[in-house]
Amino acid sequence: ELPESWADMQEPLLEGMCFTLKYLGMTLVEKPKGEDMAAAAIRRIVATAQAGARKFQKVILTVSPRGISLQDADTKEMVENISIYRISYCTTDKLQNKVFAYVAQSQESGALECHAFLSPKKKIAQAVTLTVAQAFQMALDLWEAAHAGR
Repeated sequence: ELPESWADMQEPLLEGMCFTLKYLGMTLVEKPKGEDMAAAAIRRIVATAQAGARKFQKVILTVSPRGISLQDADTKEMVENISIYRISYCTTDKLQNKVFAYVAQSQESGALECHAFLSPKKKIAQAVTLTVAQAFQMALDLWEAAHAGR
């Protein structure tokens, strides 16, 4: 449950805000950002996920100014850690409004990957998107503050 003024709170974001979501999957994309690109990628991921008939992995997605970390909700095992500097885009899909997705550059291959997650409510998907946007802003502020003294 998010407090009304959560969008103004910086403290929890520094530590990391956690969201429990279901991982739908990943697809490669051509462009680092753009609503049309993201919508098409999300459609592909959702269609593949629906055709797969398997249980989705429940993950704890933690957003902080350092980036996004994914942890298996059941085993607590770290799945992935994505630096904020490798994330180029995040969105809540207009049609699939419970779906949150982000685009990041793969550390291994350098390819652009779109990862999509299903949230229990539309509000949560929007909250994740806003939290990532805040994390970007905080990372920029921290970076500028660190470089201002040079």
